[in-house]
Order: sequence, then C-alpha cells, then structure tokens
Amino acid sequence: MSALWLIRHGPTHAKGMCGWSDLPADLSDLAALARLSARLPEAPVVSSDLNRAVRTADALAQDRPRLAHERALREMHFGDWELRRHDEIEAETPALIRDFWDRPGDVAPPGGESWNALRTRCDGAIDRLWNGGDLIVVAHFGVILTQLQRALGCEALEVFGHRIEPLSLTRLSREDGVWRVIEINAFP
Repeated sequence: MSALWLIRHGPTHAKGMCGWSDLPADLSDLAALARLSARLPEAPVVSSDLNRAVRTADALAQDRPRLAHERALREMHFGDWELRRHDEIEAETPALIRDFWDRPGDVAPPGGESWNALRTRCDGAIDRLWNGGDLIVVAHFGVILTQLQRALGCEALEVFGHRIEPLSLTRLSREDGVWRVIEINAFP
C-alpha cells in the first residue's frame, strides 16, 4: 500500500513560536537519522523551502529522488508572534492568543495566518504533489497536523492534542478518496 510519509524536521531548539523564520535544524543525532532513513521507502522526497526542513530532507534522501523545495509546505506564518514565547504574547493579548489555541480556525496572529489558511495551503500542496504512490514529505508540526486532521476527519482543536516530535514519522494512506491513518509520531 502506498503512503504519504510525513517527517517533522530536526529540532531547532527555538523557545518561541517558530514559523517562517529560517532557523537551522540540529542534525547531530546521526543514528536517529540513519534509523529513520532505513524505515523510508524508495520514493521521492520533497520538503518545505525552510532550511530546517531542507537540511533534514537532504540528510534522509540518500539515493531517493529529491524534488524541488515547496514553499507551500512551510510552517504556519505567525506574523508578529514569530519567535516570541507564549507567555510574552499572553501578557499583551491574552484573549487573542487564547482564541487562537482554543478556537482554531479563522483566528490569526497579527500579520500572520489562521489555521484554516494553513490547512488550505497545505491541502493544496499535498493534492498537487501526491499522486497516490509513496511520497516522503519533510515539513513542520503544523503542516503534519493539517494532513492528520484531514485523514482523521476531525476538528482542528482535536488534532492539536497530537504530539509531533522532531524527526518523527506520521504515515497516512488514501485509497479511492478515503484517508486512513497508519501511524502518528513514530520514532525511528
């Protein structure tokens, strides 16, 4: 069975909300990268165009075909909240950040994008890139959650309860338009 292999990039060690900032990934755990690469099929690899995803994808690709970086697979755009800690934002705009997390959908950070905008962007990219064969996608927490939400057919608030750790694998399938979850947040 073919699958969509969603990998979260290596850790950035950022303490704030990291969306479009082009931070590097810590790829020093070579054993974890090797184990993860060994689990992956011989399939094309695509990544977000942000450095942390590009470098992680390059480390995992080995002899697999490497597709062009995909801007539409970037993490959520946090706008004015970028690289700021939750407690700092809550001190300034407590109602807005609570709505952002408790009622995800159309609520967006100032200058940023909403959950629904992220979901629309990512759904479009995956629909364009994934032809039904195996595809390895190295992306971000939010991107992976959008596709998990799609596969589970649940609301955004429910999907927020899932952990997606750095260098973890979430695998989905789609047959005759029906999505299925194979595994979530698996570690090599």
